Amino acid sequence: MSVEKDIERRIYRKQKGELFFPEDFSDLGTSEAVRISLHRLEKEKLIRRVAHGIYVRPKISSLVGELTPTAEEIALGIAKRDHIRLVPTGTQALHVLGLTNQMPMKLVFLTDGSPREINVGKRTIKLKKTTPKNLSAKGKISSLVIQALREIGQEQLTQTEENKIVQILKTEMRHILQYDIKLAPVWIQKIMRKALV
Repeated sequence: MSVEKDIERRIYRKQKGELFFPEDFSDLGTSEAVRISLHRLEKEKLIRRVAHGIYVRPKISSLVGELTPTAEEIALGIAKRDHIRLVPTGTQALHVLGLTNQMPMKLVFLTDGSPREINVGKRTIKLKKTTPKNLSAKGKISSLVIQALREIGQEQLTQTEENKIVQILKTEMRHILQYDIKLAPVWIQKIMRKALV
């Protein structure tokens, strides 16, 4: 019982909506004691399990009730816990950049961590192992642009999309953009250079 009370006290110190993992309480008891305690606290509705081994103390909105973390927030939580890097790919990269309104049901991230799939409600997070080069872009915007352009493809890219991408890239810090350009395929480098003009 004392393990559960210690865990409960620590959870109350966390912000509502902040993700946590069983590993966060490993100093309070055995993994089995922590697992049982979290299960009990979930039954008491103090916390909610959002995916396997991932919990949250939910935020409550007076308008819509309980707010659960997004799949993106869960992916970032996993990256923080496991000390891994993630880069959104495909439709997710397009969506983050505002190039599509389509919300992908399956979020695919390139990672230097172990590959796996995590189910979050009706959505899936897929972590796909990649080479260090694909994760070495320093800029958040430029790394998203590289993945978004790969998703669109050289032949399918419209002039409107290219113009929008160049405008988005202009918000990236110049020295970071100059560094990241070298990491992109040649056809993407040509587009990215237009943001430096």
